[in-house]
Amino acid sequence: MELAIKVCGMKYADNIKKLSAIKPDLMGFIFYPPSKRFIGLEFLKTDLVDISSQIIKTAVFVNAHLHEVLEFSKMYGMQAVQLHGNESSDFCKAIKNEGFTVLKAFGIDAQFDFTTLAPYLDVVDFFLFDTKTDLHGGSGETFSWRILDNYEYKKPFFLSGGLSLVNLDSIKNINHEYFYGVDLNSKFELEPGLKDIEQLTQAFNLIRN
Repeated sequence: MELAIKVCGMKYADNIKKLSAIKPDLMGFIFYPPSKRFIGLEFLKTDLVDISSQIIKTAVFVNAHLHEVLEFSKMYGMQAVQLHGNESSDFCKAIKNEGFTVLKAFGIDAQFDFTTLAPYLDVVDFFLFDTKTDLHGGSGETFSWRILDNYEYKKPFFLSGGLSLVNLDSIKNINHEYFYGVDLNSKFELEPGLKDIEQLTQAFNLIRN
């Protein structure tokens, strides 16, 4: 199966339009003010008009209040919500019950215990495995992908954390039935939130060919 491609951390209308033209499967927008890729208070719904209807618009939150997640996700016409903090399974369930596709991110290191994911299995659509740092994503750091051999649940997952043109070819060595897609962010930027479309085009070709 061809891997899905999510590009996260978009914030500029012209850059969003150019990314839409090369057709990622999901496009992520960060609603977390401390992030360097926070969409900002000037971001408008009209900034999203050029996104193909086939691309799943994904709102990313970190430990936000439920009403904030729902209000902003609906306001901007998002189809998916990615939760990148310490959100509970009940929190995920409440968002899923509102009709959103739910991605729950977890920071992975050598000691990660995959059994902690069990409460989330029925309330999320995908897991997203990122490198464990204090930054809640966008660190540009990778984790040892060998630990994915310990993941035994039947819930599809995205791989995130330091993916770049240098290591993308190596993902083909990850032989896991539930490896669903990749999340591309900081290694494909000209500056935080501004993606290098030429590099992303190369990455898409690598992944899809």
